[in-house]
Amino acid sequence: MRLSLRARLTLTYTGLFLVAGTVLLGATYLLFEQQLDRGKPNLVTLRTVGPVPTSGAAAAEARDAEAQARDAGRAMRAEHDRLHDAATTSLLVQGAVALAAVGGIAAGVGWLLAGRVLAPLHRVTDIARRIAAAPAAGDVLHERIALRGPDDEVKELADTFDTMVERLDRSFDGQRRFVANASHELRTPLTLGRALVELAMHRADAPPEVRRLGADLLEINTRHERLISGLLLLAGSEQRLTGTAPVDLADIVGHVLAQTAPEAAKADVDVRADAAEAMAVGNALLLERLVQNLVENGIRHNTGPGGWVRVACRSHGDGRAEVEVTNSGPAVAPYDVAGLFEPFRRQDTERLVTAKGAGLGLSIVRAIARAHEGEVDARAREDGGLAVTVVFPEPPG
Repeated sequence: MRLSLRARLTLTYTGLFLVAGTVLLGATYLLFEQQLDRGKPNLVTLRTVGPVPTSGAAAAEARDAEAQARDAGRAMRAEHDRLHDAATTSLLVQGAVALAAVGGIAAGVGWLLAGRVLAPLHRVTDIARRIAAAPAAGDVLHERIALRGPDDEVKELADTFDTMVERLDRSFDGQRRFVANASHELRTPLTLGRALVELAMHRADAPPEVRRLGADLLEINTRHERLISGLLLLAGSEQRLTGTAPVDLADIVGHVLAQTAPEAAKADVDVRADAAEAMAVGNALLLERLVQNLVENGIRHNTGPGGWVRVACRSHGDGRAEVEVTNSGPAVAPYDVAGLFEPFRRQDTERLVTAKGAGLGLSIVRAIARAHEGEVDARAREDGGLAVTVVFPEPPG
């Protein structure tokens, strides 16, 4: 059982108080014993001056006096011992009871004081927990602790935390502005370049060389458009979700398979679905992009003719929804699977211009899943290819 810091501080205060009280009680007992020993009665031995009578009334009277003196001494000794025992018992028992009672009071006071001392730390923890649990951290980074009080270690910690959150807030603001501006600034030149290439290609007097060069440029331009769209989607999916609603993942799977059918037919990859009703709450466009990325990834990174992709969605007994995409393909080392979720990571064709994708497909899948509080798991198949599973939480209410 793990004790809280407040409980540990209370136990420390109480333990120190009990130790100090025990030492004080022991010192009082020693001083009490010393004072009693000073007042301890001594037996007085009566002696007669001159010759001791051996017979007669004088001798009997002397023996009676001596016996009375011994009896008086023993009586005084017994009374002293009785008083000593009574006083010692009273001191130790009542002192122990008083120490225990005051120790209990000290524990209560220590608990209250520890709570007051740790209250600023609880405030720091609460704000940090809200930031960590928020779907989009940038939306709660405006919160500050703004702790008031003496300039002690706790206030220094709170001020340092506020400074860190303020810098993170500025960073997120810069990221949001970049996403807002990049969509226009990056796409406009590509759109203009595409238009110019297509205009040159479709001229009546365009030679074959220009048409072939134009086709290559259009392919490169398409890849750049796909790269920029992926980057913008990756950045946007890490922001707050908007337009959330109940969505049936089976409908999304059917729509995605219809969209990717031409690409699958061109690659000669067999794509099949086993879609049962699976309800999730989220942004329908982002969820569609998640499934589309998984299916396209399975088609593009496959073995070509004879390859296959299997898409399944289902609901768990606890209300969670699951999408699983499995595909054939080249062998993937188990230790390489985690790296495939990093941006611009591709299997065997990393950062090549002729690569089939931009290297953002699985990164976008993970970002969208996290934005929906879901979990992504991928494993390498023994026969080659991947099996990627995305599990979404139970819809609220």
